[in-house]
Amino acid sequence: MMRGLTRGFIATALLAAVSATTAAVYPIGGGRTNAAPPKTETVVFAGGCFWGIQSVFQHVKGVVSATSGYAGGWKDKPDYEEVSSGATGHAESVRVVFDPSQVSFADLMRVFFSVAHDPTQLNRQGPDVGTQYRSAIFYVNDEQKDMAEAYIGQLNASHLYAKPIVTQVAKLKGFYRAEDYHQNYAELHPDQPYIVINDAPKVVNLKKSFPQFFTDKLAAHE
Repeated sequence: MMRGLTRGFIATALLAAVSATTAAVYPIGGGRTNAAPPKTETVVFAGGCFWGIQSVFQHVKGVVSATSGYAGGWKDKPDYEEVSSGATGHAESVRVVFDPSQVSFADLMRVFFSVAHDPTQLNRQGPDVGTQYRSAIFYVNDEQKDMAEAYIGQLNASHLYAKPIVTQVAKLKGFYRAEDYHQNYAELHPDQPYIVINDAPKVVNLKKSFPQFFTDKLAAHE
């Protein structure tokens, strides 16, 4: 997998505009309940290298775990080299298990589209190119599907991005955990140039754009 160096992909002004628009579409905490004991929900996001996506969601309050892996393809139990070849149909993905009493699916989408990746890049993300780096939401139920499709429609209609959003919305048919050395990678290798240039700024933008969601306490990885 190419891990080249690149600058941030979304300007601060655009981040602020997206945050304001998505807050109007789905208010903070929309769909939350006070049910006890907490009941978790799951969704899988893909948006380029999973190191950065995992790191962002590990810093979101209410996320119980964020696990790097592979989803969206046809091969059972793929390994990293197979997925990196682009021949499996899988995308580098992150399975997010969250407590909806603390953070909603709508909140997670706001983070995903605003700071975690650039949803207008087709089959690539920054320096990484191929279908294995595509933007996708792999939903687990019809409610998530409907919300994701409506959310993308609202963002496209707002014209906040110069290009259309290309995020795939597809049913989750399977998730395969990535190798141990990919888990918590950004946190364990903070000085690696790829992390410094591509992934660390996402966490900084999360804290700046969504302070109500940010936490220094890392979510687990399964």
